[in-house]
Amino acid sequence: MSPPLFKAKKRLGQHFLVDENMLGVIGRLARLDVADRVLEIGPGLGVLTAYLAERVAHVDTVELDRGLESHLRERFAGSEKVSLHFGDALAVDLAALAPRATKLVANLPYNIATPLIVESIDGLPQIELWCVMVQREVADRLFASPGTKAYGAVSVLVQLAAERSGFHAVSREVFRPRPRVESALVAFVRKPMSENFVRIKRVVNAAFAYRRKTLANSLAIAGLASRELAEAALAQIDRDPRSRAEALAPAEFIALTEALS
Repeated sequence: MSPPLFKAKKRLGQHFLVDENMLGVIGRLARLDVADRVLEIGPGLGVLTAYLAERVAHVDTVELDRGLESHLRERFAGSEKVSLHFGDALAVDLAALAPRATKLVANLPYNIATPLIVESIDGLPQIELWCVMVQREVADRLFASPGTKAYGAVSVLVQLAAERSGFHAVSREVFRPRPRVESALVAFVRKPMSENFVRIKRVVNAAFAYRRKTLANSLAIAGLASRELAEAALAQIDRDPRSRAEALAPAEFIALTEALS
């Protein structure tokens, strides 16, 4: 099916997936099953949506661009397997919108990819598998190692909640318009999380908020602990009190949060 002509909106981070050869890769990494109920963010022209609808029980889509509404409603008119929702995925209650979805499969708009993934970890506890198309830089950041330039808060939070199950570099030619950056498909599956994840998340975000400062100073600036208490907590987990956030492995942030309390 030839994609209709729609001008992508740069302010929305849109790059429409138009190469259907990529769909098989997405299906494999997403481990699609006929019983699956999928949440898709940013369906765009509906290329991926149509592929999913042929293979799973139901697809809930969330699209911000109202300019695509008439096209999407026409394309999926009469389909009982696709529910179209229009709004800001970062503002709507996704858990209420798609309460039975257990997989998040999407070509994520560039400008919301990172916050959407981070917020879905604890905001969508029913999601068991993510398969998302993102900028290569973001994909590398999700599972970066401590001490590397790419390692940050999102690395820690994702790795505390999930394990990477698949990765596939993506050519710029599969999108219209052709993006200036490289992209990648990354899949990851949920693993058991700490019951204190919300508190750990606050500590992690505060720790990385000021990368040029020591971790203890960052926590103090954020108001989560005095510098002295933070330094004592670091010593308690056998870390130099002058350590920076990027030096700690994800599991150490669990220990640090417990020491701070």
